[in-house]
Amino acid sequence: MLVDGKEVRRNVQEFLGTKRDYPTSKLALRALQDRLATINSLAYRARPTALFAQFATRWESDVVPQFKPSTATNCRLQLRKWLVPFFGQHELKDIDGQLVQQFVSVVSRKVAPKTVRNLVVTLRSIWRSARAWRYVAHDPFDALVLPRPNPTQRFFFSAEDVQRIISAAKEPHRTFYGLLAELGLRCGELCGLTLDDIDLKRGLVIVRQSAWRGKIGSPKTPNSVRVLDLSPEAIAHLTEFLQSWRPNPSRLLFSTRNGTPWDANLLCKRHFHPLLRRLGIDVPRGNGFHALRHANSTLMDRFGIPLKVRQDRLGHVDSRMTLGVYTHSAGEDSKRAARELGAVVWGCVPGIPYVNVRESKTA
Repeated sequence: MLVDGKEVRRNVQEFLGTKRDYPTSKLALRALQDRLATINSLAYRARPTALFAQFATRWESDVVPQFKPSTATNCRLQLRKWLVPFFGQHELKDIDGQLVQQFVSVVSRKVAPKTVRNLVVTLRSIWRSARAWRYVAHDPFDALVLPRPNPTQRFFFSAEDVQRIISAAKEPHRTFYGLLAELGLRCGELCGLTLDDIDLKRGLVIVRQSAWRGKIGSPKTPNSVRVLDLSPEAIAHLTEFLQSWRPNPSRLLFSTRNGTPWDANLLCKRHFHPLLRRLGIDVPRGNGFHALRHANSTLMDRFGIPLKVRQDRLGHVDSRMTLGVYTHSAGEDSKRAARELGAVVWGCVPGIPYVNVRESKTA
């Protein structure tokens, strides 16, 4: 390179390994030849260099905006609180497996194992971009040891709890809780539901968008876009509920006075948890509306609903080829699931025509 008009040559040293990695001179020479072959190739381009903090800034501005809002918010928080403070002054090429393992060890003493794993997921995403942009070629995650997750038991409401919640809730929260319990929707999916997504004549609900912190976005996964059957009880309840529905520009089923979607976190904190306390229903810390989704799945399993139907209604992704591709749910099974769920969820509400599914089968 030229410095003050003079050509200056710089010798760059690169560490290939230790004597333990290459115990004989022949093995070391072979590793050197492999490295030189890459450098001497006509297609070789020198790798750019950057500190982790510099690269993280570029990654945050170019990549993070492509994520869903909730994911992007978490990534920015992880960068500022954990990743940049630890790795910031290290060059990317110097970040190896030992340093990453040290990071895991340090943060494991401060946060839960699940948080540690989430931090590593974000760090892996950053590293994939670094490799794609040719900043690095090595993999510092090889043989990485992560802390074991704490054994936790998923909480779900019993059928009796669901009925008590629906009976005690006031509108419009009663309808919100009831639809969560019958349809097994994620709370963001229900917050993003519009009148155009509901077909009461055919008894169908179409899930095609989600809401997070008052903003509309895409559903969690491609499988989350789905059509669900409504029970006769839910159709009757929604027909009555829509008579007092307050119009809003986006035609949201549930909206604030400003016409924005409900914020599920605020709803849970201000209304749902206080209701559970009044009813004496003990809920482990960190559980909320998702316990209704677990209750929905548990009830369908109790009713003997085919696994494929449960998967379709919950919008889950199944990686097994036989179940995910070659097994198809029958329409009558889905309608039976809706009838069974509707009898449990809405049967306790006054004014809703209760259909005794068990008796109708034997009639």
